[in-house]
Amino acid sequence: MNIKNIIEEKLSEVILNIYQLKDIKLEVQENKTEYEGDFTIVTFPLVKQLKKNPESIGVELGDALTADTDLLESFNVVKGFLNVKVKNQFFVDNFRSVAENFSAIEKKNATVMVEYSSPNTNKPLHLGHIRNNLLGFSVAQILKEAGYDVIKAQIINDRGIHICKSMLAWEKFGHGETPETTHIKGDKLVGNYYVEFDKNYKKEVAELVGQGIDEAEAKKDAPLMKEAQKMLLDWENGDEKVRGLWKEMNSWVYSGFNETYKRLGVDFDQIQYESNTYILGKDLIQEGLEKGVLYQKEDGSVWCDLTDEGLDQKLLLRSDGTSVYMTQDLGTAVERFKQNNIQKLIYTVGNEQDYHFQVLFKILKKLGYSWADQLYHLSYGMVELPEGKMKSREGTVVDADDLMQEMYETAKAKAQELGKLENLSEEDREASYETVGLGALKYFMLKVDPKKKMLFNPAESIDFNGNTGPFIQYTYARIQSLLSKAEYQEKETADVELNQFEKELIMQLTNYKAVVAKAAESLSPALLANYVYDLVKSYNSFYQNNPILNQDDENIKQFRLNLSDLTAKTIKKSLELLGIGTVNRM
Repeated sequence: MNIKNIIEEKLSEVILNIYQLKDIKLEVQENKTEYEGDFTIVTFPLVKQLKKNPESIGVELGDALTADTDLLESFNVVKGFLNVKVKNQFFVDNFRSVAENFSAIEKKNATVMVEYSSPNTNKPLHLGHIRNNLLGFSVAQILKEAGYDVIKAQIINDRGIHICKSMLAWEKFGHGETPETTHIKGDKLVGNYYVEFDKNYKKEVAELVGQGIDEAEAKKDAPLMKEAQKMLLDWENGDEKVRGLWKEMNSWVYSGFNETYKRLGVDFDQIQYESNTYILGKDLIQEGLEKGVLYQKEDGSVWCDLTDEGLDQKLLLRSDGTSVYMTQDLGTAVERFKQNNIQKLIYTVGNEQDYHFQVLFKILKKLGYSWADQLYHLSYGMVELPEGKMKSREGTVVDADDLMQEMYETAKAKAQELGKLENLSEEDREASYETVGLGALKYFMLKVDPKKKMLFNPAESIDFNGNTGPFIQYTYARIQSLLSKAEYQEKETADVELNQFEKELIMQLTNYKAVVAKAAESLSPALLANYVYDLVKSYNSFYQNNPILNQDDENIKQFRLNLSDLTAKTIKKSLELLGIGTVNRM
């Protein structure tokens, strides 16, 4: 429990004792005013109930806290705000308790599945996928730190018309080339053919429109589109040739994806494939028809009527018997709850799919699955670039691999310019460039509230000043250098008289577990990212205003080294939960 929470708890006890008021929780804030005191308590919520003025309430509370607890050294009341100065010993004891229990995790005895990434096998991962992967992975790490058992999962969209488009284009224009013969990463090679399909398809549509055919009709009647649709039908009917090509091209893509995931530092405990779950989805449709939850139109298509839920009617099976995304997502959800004892399933998917998930959860509820209430859509905003949105069909995306390489190159150029890594081996220098470059990318992505759309600026993200990954990593490296010079070993110290910088740093350190709990509850790594930035700012103030290595009093020196060590551990752990590494030299 952090210092603020302890004060709030004691305050509630005092209010019960002197006013006989239950469940009253007054707001406690860190004191940022010129008046003496570490914390400010807002007394106004009691004014109406007690029919007293806020000043007298403040004095009564201050007197009671002084008499009934061992917390306060002094207090003052200014215009109804109660400023309290907490005893020095309380800070010292709290710091020792936090240091002792830093690695302890209180288990929740509940399992959460977090789905993220879930790419299509017709193109490589891009900037949008990076936000998705980093967000999902970080949420999973934070939930683990908060005491949950976590299963990291992805469903790979390995079938459908979009996959057939890449396959058809390769068949027509590929001349048998492979990742080995072209030295092109497998996911990129397949993605090139997705773009190639679109280019040729647009030509065909333009030709048909030129012949006087309506554009909507031309899009349906273009030969390439008809061939792609036939290929999808052949795939669903198990055609050996189509299935063989599908398996081969998907294997190229998986190999490429794995390289990207490895460099990005994300992984998965379970992987499912839509090619397996779409059949299960079809079974559910049949079940829904028998129960009367779904209905069939004259053309054979199957729908769910959600108009009573304020939504519309949703297609679940086309008239030709082929499934849609919703069909597969129904099957996948059922499979996951059958195979795992999970209490919650979180889908990390962009906010353009908000409606899709509303519908998915409602249909599962209608089909009688009580766990539908345990499904949650972690909806996040799109990542945009200064020049606007990305379009994968036109090949105008920011490729994930290219972006990671760019971040590495930028970090390398910065480090060489500062000239601080000359004494390291080539291997250590390379590792440092990679950690700093990717740390900049990850921190920039995760410090923004997931719900907000964001503009990604690579140059801004790698700045060594301000709210950036490198600034935080640099403070960690600075502490490691300090501890190394001091030949630091953790030792108990006698009590020390703390100054305002040490108190502020201790307050920040005691907040760590509360921030993790809040980030887990709200599924927002941004809370943790901004916490670690505040911690680093607090440490830098402490470092600049307190001699450590030159401190004559050995007890104070050791205490400040212990304080620095716990700060470094907290920075490292916070960054780990964001998927970010640390380096000892920068």
